[in-house]
Amino acid sequence: MALQCCGAFCLTSVASHPPSSVKLSHPTVKALAFSAPLSPPLVKLDIRGKAFPGDGTPETKESPLVVCFGEMLIDFVPTINGLSLAEAPAFKKAPGGAPANVAVGISRLGGSSAFIGKVGEDEFGYMLADILKENNVNNEGMRFDPGARTALAFVTLRSDGEREFMFYRNPSADMLLQEDELDLNLIRKARIFHYGSISLITEPCKSAHIAAARAAKDAGVILSYDPNLRLPLWPSADSAREGILSIWDTADIIKVSEEEISFLTKGENPYDDVVVRKLFHPNLKLLLVTEGAEGCRYYTKEFSGRVNGLKVDAVDTTGAGDAFVAGILSQLAVDLSLLQKEEALRDSLEFANACGALTVTERGAIPALPTKEAVLSAMVKPLADRERIFKHFDANGDGQISSSELGEALKALGSVTSDEVQRMMEEIDTDGDGYISYEEFTEFAKANRGLLKDVAKIF
Repeated sequence: MALQCCGAFCLTSVASHPPSSVKLSHPTVKALAFSAPLSPPLVKLDIRGKAFPGDGTPETKESPLVVCFGEMLIDFVPTINGLSLAEAPAFKKAPGGAPANVAVGISRLGGSSAFIGKVGEDEFGYMLADILKENNVNNEGMRFDPGARTALAFVTLRSDGEREFMFYRNPSADMLLQEDELDLNLIRKARIFHYGSISLITEPCKSAHIAAARAAKDAGVILSYDPNLRLPLWPSADSAREGILSIWDTADIIKVSEEEISFLTKGENPYDDVVVRKLFHPNLKLLLVTEGAEGCRYYTKEFSGRVNGLKVDAVDTTGAGDAFVAGILSQLAVDLSLLQKEEALRDSLEFANACGALTVTERGAIPALPTKEAVLSAMVKPLADRERIFKHFDANGDGQISSSELGEALKALGSVTSDEVQRMMEEIDTDGDGYISYEEFTEFAKANRGLLKDVAKIF
């Protein structure tokens, strides 16, 4: 069975393996400054300590609290992708709402979280309150409105898992939270206060949002902001842009998507660092730009960079960004010094990327949010494959791969010429010393995860 030819050489698998498509890409990736000894394998993976606190077990009641403010609703997700709402034969009911997703995500990862918001005094509202409780999220700040219904959203899934939304909220209960209904004591107990922009669209919730954020700021709480643009909910594009930016300068941490950057900058290039830096206000500690399956970029006053994503087969992208936010906030709540330590921050963002990736493999947001154990397992598998393949290529066991060792190993993958071996050697051997170190092999593998996955099936 032949593998697709690309990059510096052509791979051909043995007949016992199913056909796979291999695609090499060549992005510029920031080199990591860590050493990963090969013996024993896995033990040097930095998934413990400050970057990944705990061992996967739930944190204690004394864990730093993350309070999430905003909407919680019911998503109706079609059972079949690629159809319009009218064509979908059935829908799966799934709890959602970005701030609530983040709260549940943090709890699933072993952290401590609470949700503040309003739902209808109806069956859906009580169901959502129960779901928070079942997921160990503090719901004491939740309020029930007897005169309005819990918000509903119907989600259209394209064949690639991307979404479009149709909302039912005229008005829904989440829009009616009032300032005097806020649990200010709960807010002041938080290490991090997280929110979106949907709660800014109408009164009285807008005033409640501003009052809650002010109380958190006055108490020394870190403010985390994910605009989560849902343009159909705003009166106009201009009002959405103005509303989102109205509280921009008060946040300590901001997460945005590439699409949101284009929207907020009125069409400027979201891949241009100069454009992104325009959104970096003087008091901001961390600006995160999510790139979907490709990973994320990070910006602080002192440093910036990019972290690759974990490649998976997407079923439903609903909640992926919220899972990412839950992943990084669960780390920062335990250790805010990550904001000053680039390598540790990169480790935490790799963890957050894995959280987002695993979420898209199932339908719905909250049902798909992963546990810490699942995330760490997903991160360990590529490392185990990488170490095993490196050892196979490193025939003499000296911790580096020579040109001759590379050529011999590639023969198992199919016919390869000496020129092709040399071109691949030059591609991976970034320091040009004639050998491939484990660090160089790791960077190549991270940039070409699909290739590593296919090679792992053979060795």
